[in-house]
Amino acid sequence: MKNALPALALLFGCLAGPAVAEAHSLSPTLDKIRQSGEIAIGYRESEPPFAYTDTDGSIIGFSIDLCQRVVDKVRESLGRPDITVRYVPATPATRFILVKSGMIDLECAATTNNAERREMVGFSYPHFMTASRFVSRRADNIETLEDLAGRSVASASGTVNIDQINAVNRERRLNIAVIPTKTNDEAFDLVAHGRAAAFVMDDILLAAKIAASPDPDDYVLSTVTLSAPEPYGLLLRHGDAPFKTLVNDTLAEIYTSGQIEQLYAKWFTSPIPPNGINLNLPLSPQLAEAFSHPVEYLE
Repeated sequence: MKNALPALALLFGCLAGPAVAEAHSLSPTLDKIRQSGEIAIGYRESEPPFAYTDTDGSIIGFSIDLCQRVVDKVRESLGRPDITVRYVPATPATRFILVKSGMIDLECAATTNNAERREMVGFSYPHFMTASRFVSRRADNIETLEDLAGRSVASASGTVNIDQINAVNRERRLNIAVIPTKTNDEAFDLVAHGRAAAFVMDDILLAAKIAASPDPDDYVLSTVTLSAPEPYGLLLRHGDAPFKTLVNDTLAEIYTSGQIEQLYAKWFTSPIPPNGINLNLPLSPQLAEAFSHPVEYLE
């Protein structure tokens, strides 16, 4: 029996070797999830139709649905059907800090992918395209950027939108008083109560705010844009290639299998909770092309 022990030890060592090697080959994010038994998902508390809290406290939205599919793939990849989801609220000002610090593993909302941000964090394949516009009260008759000269304009801190309005303000010397806010709700409320002439943000988010307001006809979404269309991506830690591949492979399967049309229709051309508003926003040819041939956005 004594002679058999070294052989048994060698056998178990050989059997354990691949498992240990596989564990070490996991990404830092996947290894963290495997050890903790949970995946931390960042979301917005009020950013319909991408991520928001329903009246019953549940976290819902287009981006959330996509991330739920990623969670299923993580469970399958790790062989851990017991992996749970912990939702962490993230604001435009805190989302990058939360991702970089490991407080969240995947941010599932509406975050614009650009070169400056890719220096700090990673992005998935695009899941939406949007441009910056502004919303104003119809009664104020504001149509152009020049109409905002000498007025107050709100935008959420930590967004590309506030950088864009600041840049336009400097370049055109419009003497706009830019008001940074913590959330989109705060910025929209400033306009609704006449304390700001306009709110600059991604056009889809502005359209959702208008549609959800008590009197949508009171507001106008500008025809002028402050940016070319840019993509949203799911946010993950910088440099974690294995996890990024898992996320992108999951999205590519959804995009190219026809599932994306159903998900898109659910959130953009159908009544959505909690009040049954319908954005009536058909899938654009540009976004349809991005879905049919998913690639990383690196412009």
